[in-house]
Amino acid sequence: MGVMTDIDLQLDHVAEAAKVIDPVFLDSPQYSDEQLNERLGRRVLVKIETLNPLRSFKGRGADYFAAGLEPGTTMVCGTSGNFGQAVAFAARKHGLRAEVFVPADISPVKLRRMKTLGARVRRVEGEAKVAAAAFAAEAPDRVFVVDGREPAISEGAGTIGLELAREDGIDTVVLPVGDGALIAGVALWLKAHSPDVRIVGVGTTSAPAMAKSWLAGEPITVDRANSFAGGISIRSPEPESIRRMRSLVDDFVLVEDDDLRAAMRLGAETLGVLPEPAGAAGLAALTVHDIPGDRVATVITGANATWPREWLGRF
Repeated sequence: MGVMTDIDLQLDHVAEAAKVIDPVFLDSPQYSDEQLNERLGRRVLVKIETLNPLRSFKGRGADYFAAGLEPGTTMVCGTSGNFGQAVAFAARKHGLRAEVFVPADISPVKLRRMKTLGARVRRVEGEAKVAAAAFAAEAPDRVFVVDGREPAISEGAGTIGLELAREDGIDTVVLPVGDGALIAGVALWLKAHSPDVRIVGVGTTSAPAMAKSWLAGEPITVDRANSFAGGISIRSPEPESIRRMRSLVDDFVLVEDDDLRAAMRLGAETLGVLPEPAGAAGLAALTVHDIPGDRVATVITGANATWPREWLGRF
């Protein structure tokens, strides 16, 4: 597979993002850990996206997007948490304002971190994105930012692919899929430079909207999204995201919540990293699915779980 020409992401934007994004998010550690390899029964390259001020990869895309906004703009988003932190960080860095709409049952850890980063956070019943869209439409200086829809956010996340491509011989990359920005951006870069690389997405059986949408080739909404793995629990996928994924993603697997809990513990015991449930999805997939590949890579995408009540007692 060569460079995709039927999608709205651009390789030169990914390269530009690598020069524009705050260095605090770039060049995260990527290595093969012998203890993890032994537990998984194979060699796996792991990239750790939790060692930054947001404890997730989301800062890459939000920072690149914010760099293109006019002064005085208010960034408005609806989120379950990590993207809200990224919008808050990027807005403050670029002298903008951030209004973040979140569900009433948001993780206390993510809520606290968003507020600390300077966002005005509004807890709402129902769909946070719907409330955010309505608020943004009320004034011309408000920009509704949708993770998974905006090309710049995916292109910023694609810098992870640029960094992974520095390693020789990667033939399979396994990535958690929430809104799809990460997997699309990474796949765009890797497939352009290593056309035979296989891109595998990971979701959960209790929040399968993205997997079903990828299979169908169009957005499929589910009635309820799982809250345990909030970062990859999407209820209503964005059409743009599904279109990109259909062009760039080769396979999609699902894992159970208990698989995520085991993978979180695996990350803690072998890597010394405590991922949130969504952040451990790649490890979970490699544990429970027979994913082909001689040189496999995955990304620990976030570490913003509520500690300890959300999951510690379930190990």
